[in-house]
Amino acid sequence: MKNSITLTVLLIILFLLSSCKEELDVTYERYSPEDYATLSETLNIDNDLLDYSFVFPKYYNSRTLAMNSDLATLGRVMFYDLNLSDDRTISCASCHKQELAFADDKAFSDGVNNRQTTRNSLALGAVFNFAEYYGDPNDNRIPFFWDNRANTVQEQARQTFANVDEMNMPMDKVMERVNESSYYPILFREAFGDSEITEDRILDAVSEFVNSMSTYESKYDIELDKHYEQNFSLNNIENASFSGFSDEENFGKQLYITNCGNCHGRINGFPGKIEANNGLAMDYADTGINGSSMFKVPTLRNIELTGPYMHDGSLETLEEVVEHYSNGIMNHPSLSQELRNGNQARQFNFDDTDKAALVAFLKTFTDQNMLVDERYADPFK
Repeated sequence: MKNSITLTVLLIILFLLSSCKEELDVTYERYSPEDYATLSETLNIDNDLLDYSFVFPKYYNSRTLAMNSDLATLGRVMFYDLNLSDDRTISCASCHKQELAFADDKAFSDGVNNRQTTRNSLALGAVFNFAEYYGDPNDNRIPFFWDNRANTVQEQARQTFANVDEMNMPMDKVMERVNESSYYPILFREAFGDSEITEDRILDAVSEFVNSMSTYESKYDIELDKHYEQNFSLNNIENASFSGFSDEENFGKQLYITNCGNCHGRINGFPGKIEANNGLAMDYADTGINGSSMFKVPTLRNIELTGPYMHDGSLETLEEVVEHYSNGIMNHPSLSQELRNGNQARQFNFDDTDKAALVAFLKTFTDQNMLVDERYADPFK
């Protein structure tokens, strides 16, 4: 009898626990109601934090890149904040638009006080992950700006804030603007544990957001992953026929790897060199790296979206870019060796079929998901 009663009691307890579990809808609210009301006056930020970490593609190494999502969220707000420029009209995103893979669609971008930048805005979405590619060349990374003058996102951001043609905001002025706002103390507290605002914290937040930028769901990525899963290798990739590619795209891949890959990266890795002269002109108004008429060799993800091209935005379309390498390379004294035949400029002499195939292949680098990813979108109302 006693055992029967005990069993009955246990069943009742289990039933009650089960019922409670079904009725409970537990949600974690990151911000207090008061803080979230303050944030919501200006920002569209979910109370449930977006995750900025991601997993690299299989063909690369499949490891997870862990990011501080609170810090990246703070950096995202700063990236889009017009108040952090001299006349409150320009943000980082003004020159780096998400729908354009964080590039701009004009040769020279608009800056504060009706000024313009002096170089074409580089696409931040030109690599599958910013942190994995950019940094100190001593660590086998690619430095920043067209003249490779910065080795960290922090250095890049500091110079961009202070540039008189861009935001015209030395860091002491940036700090003043951040301290004016009602939303930054809340975001700093979540990111750092307290609301102290410093230059280093501002730059670290922008860095975390930019370094989290990831684009690895293009048609090219999908095919590389399939090829790697089937072959456990990316060897001889130029001759592989991707089942998801058209004949034209496969031919373009072969042409690209054979003719362009030595400088821009044969598969998906780092460029073969970090600076070059590509014979764009015989006389450069902008003389680039240390007056050498050499410039960064850019990576090419999402290149379909990031025209106009070159450091001066002088080529409007991909077709014009391919035409330049086909028949337009100038024999500048600093012309890179890869573009020479002896003492003369090399012309690749692509025919119409080659040109169309190269452009078709370059368009397989486009990742439509990055262009609408909420993690990188404008948080301001």
